[in-house]
Amino acid sequence: MPTQSQPAAVRAVLLVTVGAAFLSSLDLFVVNVAFDEIGRDLGVGSPGGPTAGDLSWVLNAYAVVVAALLVPFGRLADRYGRRRLFLLGVAVFTLASAACALSGDVWVLVGFRAAQAVGAAAMTPTSLGILLAALPPERRLVGVRVWAAVGAVAAAIGPTVGGLLTELSWRWVFLINVPVGVAMLLVAVRAVADDRVADDAPTPDLVGAALVAGSAGLLALGLVKSHEWGWSAGATWAALAGAVVLALAFARRSARHHTPVIDPALLRVRTFRWSVLAMLLFNVSFAANLLVGVLWLQQVWGYGVLRAGLAVAVGPLLVPLTAAVVQRVLPTASPSRLVTAGSLVCALGCLVAAAGMGESPAYATAYLPAWVVGGIGVGLALPNLMAGSTHDLPPSMAATGSGVVTMARQLGFVVGVSVLFALVGDAVGVPAVDGFRQTWVVAAVVLVAAAAAATGMRTRATRPGAVPVG
Repeated sequence: MPTQSQPAAVRAVLLVTVGAAFLSSLDLFVVNVAFDEIGRDLGVGSPGGPTAGDLSWVLNAYAVVVAALLVPFGRLADRYGRRRLFLLGVAVFTLASAACALSGDVWVLVGFRAAQAVGAAAMTPTSLGILLAALPPERRLVGVRVWAAVGAVAAAIGPTVGGLLTELSWRWVFLINVPVGVAMLLVAVRAVADDRVADDAPTPDLVGAALVAGSAGLLALGLVKSHEWGWSAGATWAALAGAVVLALAFARRSARHHTPVIDPALLRVRTFRWSVLAMLLFNVSFAANLLVGVLWLQQVWGYGVLRAGLAVAVGPLLVPLTAAVVQRVLPTASPSRLVTAGSLVCALGCLVAAAGMGESPAYATAYLPAWVVGGIGVGLALPNLMAGSTHDLPPSMAATGSGVVTMARQLGFVVGVSVLFALVGDAVGVPAVDGFRQTWVVAAVVLVAAAAAATGMRTRATRPGAVPVG
């Protein structure tokens, strides 16, 4: 890092590391609004063309790969250097974004989305490590707070950004990453200091990561294709059974590997164990609810992409607002209780949507109330899931623990999107209405289960100054 202008260099590091975290989170949300437009342009639903279930892999491929590689890449950074892996991650993410924008086929786009996720998985853990190394000790807490807040901001503006860009073309959803990524690379090359490489650092369990990806992928395949294949079909059960077999193989390998993706010692910490389960369940519902909300506006009510993006943004915007109010009004409240309350409030929002949404547009009286209730619930639950998960972990395990919790969040997204397409199938527009309503009911049931899991966290008030780091 340049020594002649230390404050300027630190600001540059803050800019590129927070920017990397923002981009990797944004690309999980921004595609939702463009989803329908991508399908129309790439021939989804045309005779002999790809199906809506096939298109779901544009979302699932990204989440699966990020989930599988997040923790191993964090450990690879220890072995080969954070700066080196960060620059590689930004470069891969940028090139893959350009390739996504140029794709003319659903499966080509899915492949480049997976490549984009490899870059995101490399950027995310290394960006936090680089940021902490650049900041003086007294400023690290503030830096982590800023870094951790970008996920909520990305979720809040993702639908609106997606709508604005898709008005030009859905390809701009990916193309916009290219100039940003190039700028980040240029700044990072100059501002990020070389770090020491730990040649004796253990090699992470990449086979275990592949087992996670394979298990999640087969589970998604079985759920997404169940509508087409039928629940009694051998292919459906083979995919689901394969997911279970790979999950069991992953658990067995984790118990024996010297640097497993998920250290069994983490799961022996009660608060962490229940936090991971609650995070997984909560995000199953969050992903399904977000996508079904967008699709209802576009396919049932006929909203354009920009109007849909603005309509959806109300709920996500309430997330950071609610979190800030709760932090000020209830600073000593138990994360466990806040997550439980937030999950139940979100469940109420899903039931309001299932009961109140009709085929005729009624945004102010039907959609908005459900979305406001849901946004408040997410604001109560999600930040406290992140904060509560590492509450009882020793400092030496906090970074890995936060990576595992983030991995659970991504896997929840995969299952949530897959459940939606298992219920809806390839129907669009009014024929999908019943499936959309069923999705909201299922989401509400899963949220009640998340609330029950959150009661097992049993944390006291979050330590003063504790912040989420995943």
